[in-house]
Amino acid sequence: MAAPVPTQAVAGAAAAQAANPAPMVIPALREWTGGEGTARLTGRIVRDAGDAAALATTSAVFADDLRALTGQAVEQVVGQASELQAGDVYLDLAVSQVGAEGYNLAITDRVQISAPADAGVFYGTRTVLQLLKQKADLPRGSAKDWPTKPERGLMVDAGRKYFTPDFFARQIQDLAYLKMNTLHLHLTDDLGFRIESTRHPEVVSAEHLTKRQLADLIALAGRYHITVVPEIDMPGHLRPVINAHPELELRAPGQPSGGGIVDVSKPEVYAFMKDLLDEYLPLFPGPYWHIGGDEYVQNTQDFPQLLQYARARYGASANAKDSYLGFLNWANQIVRAAGKTTRAWSDGVGGGGAVTVSPDIALEFWMNHGLTAQQHVTNGHALSNQSWDPTYYILGHGRPDLTWTYETWDPDWFQGGQRISDPTRNRGSNLHVWCDFPNTETEDQVAAGIKQPLRVLSQQLWGSPKLVPTWEQFRSVIGAVGRNPQWAPRQVGNLAAGRPVTVSSVETPDLVGPYAVDSDPTSRWASGLSDNQWIQVDLGSVRSVSGVRLSWDPAYGKAYEIQLSNDGTTWRKIYATSSSDGGIDDLTGLTGAGRYVRMQGIARANQWGYSLWEFEVYGGTDLALGKPTTASSVEPTTTWEGRFATDGDGATRWSSGYDDTGWLQVDLGSVQPVNRVRLAWELSYARAYQVQVSNDGTNWTSLYSNSAADGGLDDLTGLAGSGRYVRMLGTARATQWGYSLWSFEVYS
Repeated sequence: MAAPVPTQAVAGAAAAQAANPAPMVIPALREWTGGEGTARLTGRIVRDAGDAAALATTSAVFADDLRALTGQAVEQVVGQASELQAGDVYLDLAVSQVGAEGYNLAITDRVQISAPADAGVFYGTRTVLQLLKQKADLPRGSAKDWPTKPERGLMVDAGRKYFTPDFFARQIQDLAYLKMNTLHLHLTDDLGFRIESTRHPEVVSAEHLTKRQLADLIALAGRYHITVVPEIDMPGHLRPVINAHPELELRAPGQPSGGGIVDVSKPEVYAFMKDLLDEYLPLFPGPYWHIGGDEYVQNTQDFPQLLQYARARYGASANAKDSYLGFLNWANQIVRAAGKTTRAWSDGVGGGGAVTVSPDIALEFWMNHGLTAQQHVTNGHALSNQSWDPTYYILGHGRPDLTWTYETWDPDWFQGGQRISDPTRNRGSNLHVWCDFPNTETEDQVAAGIKQPLRVLSQQLWGSPKLVPTWEQFRSVIGAVGRNPQWAPRQVGNLAAGRPVTVSSVETPDLVGPYAVDSDPTSRWASGLSDNQWIQVDLGSVRSVSGVRLSWDPAYGKAYEIQLSNDGTTWRKIYATSSSDGGIDDLTGLTGAGRYVRMQGIARANQWGYSLWEFEVYGGTDLALGKPTTASSVEPTTTWEGRFATDGDGATRWSSGYDDTGWLQVDLGSVQPVNRVRLAWELSYARAYQVQVSNDGTNWTSLYSNSAADGGLDDLTGLAGSGRYVRMLGTARATQWGYSLWSFEVYS
């Protein structure tokens, strides 16, 4: 008999069992004991007094995520278990046999998360967050949860393709939501050198990450318990370096050019590579540095200088490959002198006549070429399973087989069907985004494409018993869990993006309601096959609604209504049609306000149900959009002017100079009432700021002030004032940089 398929919130579902079943989370809980009934968080986040400092960041991140989910600020306090109130979340550190990343969770009339270490408490908050993403009422019960593999992550080939800092920030939060802990940045390759260099600016691609942007991303990763592993691939895949310094290239006698590989027999190569390592090692505070080392020459006989160099340096028994192996050991010494562990791809390790690669280099096994996985372990190397099947996502050309990955593969299956005798020597795996064909997908398409593989890998690496046995059933779990509430929607101003959804029914378990609000144009909700079907989204608080955008699948509603409600029970109609023709219904000029927004189907257009790729909801008109905008300053050496915060483009931003007194103001053209301002901060946000209005641009009145802001999205509602000019006045920065806003929106 097939296992039952978990379902999302569906109207009319049967009452809960006496003992609550294991809840839908990714990865699944390792142990769950169901209680009876539900609990609702209505109180505070309470950190145990003895652990207050250690858990301060975890508490703050959890509060940020809860605010993004509910629209409400959450109080954070320090206290004791004896002082808890119903609806509180209590965080504390306590001895338990769950490992460094494990935790204990208890849900009664309150929630308690305890763990031996901060990381475990953090992962407990991710479980609670996923449950709240599905429903405000939490199932009572207790859990004990811990991972099997210590490394679980994502690698992005940012060398061949430029990815924006925003892409990486979104991935950091999404990885943490799935209890993954590693972001491997492959920063250089033959198609690009994507990191700023002050020592060798001549090798840097036009589109690249600045050191400041990387520092901001590393700080964000630290808050979310993500280890950033940087990689400068060497001595192969260095075409950008060779384009600027052709004298460094490995060339066969009589050949004008090689294959983008530097000649490790040349002293100047070592000087250049040391320059890069010395420049970048201090930038990354994490414990690892990846030197690449993959796909160096196989036909060493064509390069006699390699054999000559190896024998001169390592003796008569050396062969040509020893020159390459010796280079790896040389780079390892520099990395270890900086207090880090070297990582390298495994394919070229071994095969020397006189040189053995140092066993303190951690190897990433990705293909069954050369030594086996077991041989590497026997030789003393730490090992991780980065096998191309099933962990490689190649833009436009290859994706993991998720049915096989979820139902059959396990993390100890190395490429070629290899296994090692002691699975604890396998540290884990990453999903790998390779950009050999960089223009075949946009970064938004990449983000959508890796969503499901990341969730499968999260489950497999955590190693807990699966909620459901098949991939098709697991897709419904993915839909219910969604993304981190901080996932920034690309539809600027879409109030429904990532919000909790309830539906009347689903056609199949893999076409669930949350897919209509996930900002992913490749996933959809589909209802049962009858006329009276609906989908509703909870905006978290009463919001004004001026527009709804429905992106229909061919199964569309011929007749339907858009309805609003403050309580999810009593509904009022703000739009109706009996002659829709499908496609995209962009409904503007609507008037109304409510916490819940519903598409109520009345008549289907065909024999199928109702199916939506996207259900978007928009508030009042952004009065600042496209209006003249001025700023106190612009960040030096950039063109990030104030107008970029009011251009309606979620990928552009304003950034100020590096001082505390900074401001951004917009001219609305005439005096307008102002009751809401939305500030979408980049990683450089204001710790203290005011929102002010003025009729003349000289005399200002403060509508809002905050001296303990925490960045992200500040959606300031309930303001009371009017003015022609609206200004964000920063008074204290949160970082060493200035102030930076993706968007500055103003509403009446």
